[in-house]
Amino acid sequence: MQPTLPTPMHPPRPAARPSRAEDIRATLEAEIEAGVLCPGAPLDERELAQRFGVSRTPVREALQQLAAHELVTSTPRQGAAVTRLTVGKVRAMLEYVGELESLAARLAARRGDEALHAALDAGLSLCRRVAATPGAVGYAAANAAFHEAIYQGCRNEILAGHIRVARRCLQRYRMRDFASGQQVAKSLEDHQRIADAIRAGDEQQAAAAMTVHVPAGTTGFAEFLATVPAHFFDGGHAAAS
Repeated sequence: MQPTLPTPMHPPRPAARPSRAEDIRATLEAEIEAGVLCPGAPLDERELAQRFGVSRTPVREALQQLAAHELVTSTPRQGAAVTRLTVGKVRAMLEYVGELESLAARLAARRGDEALHAALDAGLSLCRRVAATPGAVGYAAANAAFHEAIYQGCRNEILAGHIRVARRCLQRYRMRDFASGQQVAKSLEDHQRIADAIRAGDEQQAAAAMTVHVPAGTTGFAEFLATVPAHFFDGGHAAAS
């Protein structure tokens, strides 16, 4: 009887490196979400190929991938550009985010513990420190950290994931959320009310405070709209009524 020989071991295959098209897509996607490439900004294939040091083929593939996620729009004879949303769609997305954030605050109040309360305190402290600096540079990041504490504290990763994705989609329209001291001051007041309600375990008040905080209501949305250049919207501001 022939002895059974051990199966030869094959070295693990190295993970495939992202293609140039994927690298370009990731870079452009990050720049669109951060507002570096604003809504309506043209995306010329030749210029992008020169920028990334590649042929136009991977650039074209990257733009097609972005178009599939509605971040880029291509039109005949005009080429590609960062997608501009209508005022109505931005409002609908803000309403959607507002409802999700309200639910997250409600669940955080229900499930709050010492870890969440400590995270809220840390977020509030960071927001106050940044707000006290000249120009409140970095307040948007501090604001995001405060909200992230609530997403973690709601203990519903599906809900938190939907909020994060929606906020990323809206970010390019919210680059001037904290452009004035008055906006920053209001944000701080809102954060304090939200945190107090969550600490108290008051689900209804936590949800209500978050609803007021997100610019989806009639007055809040009008104020938000005034901070966004009209040419960022498909059809301009006229669609808001």
